[in-house]
Amino acid sequence: MTGVAEEAPVTLDTLKQLMAEFAKERDWERFHSPRNLLLALVGEVGELSEIFQWKGEVPKGLPDWKEEEKVHLGEELSDVLLYLVRLSDICGVDLGKAALRKVQLNAIKYPAKHCKELSISRKQDENPSTNNGTATDGD
Repeated sequence: MTGVAEEAPVTLDTLKQLMAEFAKERDWERFHSPRNLLLALVGEVGELSEIFQWKGEVPKGLPDWKEEEKVHLGEELSDVLLYLVRLSDICGVDLGKAALRKVQLNAIKYPAKHCKELSISRKQDENPSTNNGTATDGD
């Protein structure tokens, strides 16, 4: 398998080609059924979950994490991504196009204006003293 220059942008197509070549070189194609790949993906998601299991909430950017923890996280995230890319390839799904379509569908299902209004409403419900200066007293 040939390497990829680190300066080159990484695309889903690049990963798809690399994974197909990787499997072919090892004669693993026969094992790469949708079911097997899905089960492997689920296993990797479990390994990813273990990293966060006892950490509680962590801030964005993981500022308190050691470098080796971040490297390990990157490896597990990569395993999940690579199995997902391989699964989509074997199933004949263009993952990039499917993801873009899903973002568009979510934009229709969850319009930004409605979500922002709902968020403001919930914040006011959680803190009645900020309800436009009108506190409720339970009457």
